[in-house]
Amino acid sequence: MSSELDRTRPVWRQVAAAIATRIADGEYPVGARVPSVVELSTEFGVATSTAQKALAHLKAEGLIRAEVGLGSFVAERPAERANEVEAQ
Repeated sequence: MSSELDRTRPVWRQVAAAIATRIADGEYPVGARVPSVVELSTEFGVATSTAQKALAHLKAEGLIRAEVGLGSFVAERPAERANEVEAQ
């Protein structure tokens, strides 16, 4: 997939956008583990620091949550939590 990256734009943003799209499309459902820094680095052909920045951005946006020693997982979004509370 690295050939699809536009090197004239911030690569970390493109990696983050690709993961966000996978989350939105349901490829990575809530609670699913997202690829690690090393896995992203290999898949996209980017430096590990670039992959770390992409994951940090997704975490800051609330799309993923990190668990020490376990990895990063798709976070439950506030709207989904609200729907669960309303359904009870």
